[in-house]
Amino acid sequence: MDSKVRLHVGQPVGAGQSVDLPREQAHYLGNVMRLAPSDTLTVFDGVDGAWRARIEALGKRGGTVTCEEQVAPQRDPPDLWLCFAPIKKARTDFIVEKATELGAARILPVSTRFTNSERVRQDRLQAHAVEAAEQCGGTFVPEVAALVPLDRLLADWPAGRALIFCDETLSDDPLWSESGEAGPWPPAPAAILIGPEGGFAPEERARLRALPFATPVALGPRILRADTAAVAALTLWQAARGDWR
Repeated sequence: MDSKVRLHVGQPVGAGQSVDLPREQAHYLGNVMRLAPSDTLTVFDGVDGAWRARIEALGKRGGTVTCEEQVAPQRDPPDLWLCFAPIKKARTDFIVEKATELGAARILPVSTRFTNSERVRQDRLQAHAVEAAEQCGGTFVPEVAALVPLDRLLADWPAGRALIFCDETLSDDPLWSESGEAGPWPPAPAAILIGPEGGFAPEERARLRALPFATPVALGPRILRADTAAVAALTLWQAARGDWR
């Protein structure tokens, strides 16, 4: 029986392809998951789908597996970014993990006036995205970008991409129209912007509302925590415009 272990690898995968594993992954397979040479697992590189691979060697310095058969095609998410103001460490980790599970194509931490976390470990957050993709059965790992100030993000905004900013002052606005249409949710390419604890500063909200590519949306009648708002917004967009339809 094939192993349920899934591993993201940093080399191309394909039929007969040999993949070298770093020391950390070899340790994980051999000492944590108790696998041994000739056992199988699933590997994916984020581009070529998921493959059943057989362990050829495991050691203290690394290991080797050989891809045998594709078990899932590559499935990329819709072209939706999540931009969010970092909060406490565990909650920021949660946002990255759930954004990966819910199908964000790119994750961008953003510093705002009221952001209470001025630094983030990009490499650590990227590792959380990898782990989330491994655990949720995905074949795509979103890039976690470096922290960028909101002003710079908006100044460099790519043409043709809609910006959906979640504004707690619109708590009474409908999520869908009476006909059941998607209401204010623009289709891809798009990005969702979640503010910090305490919300956007008045000048930030004014600037966002003045942008021709920005659409303010509500997330229901209650004020949500920043991490809850990220999950809610991604879920609503996927149901209205994404690959949940």
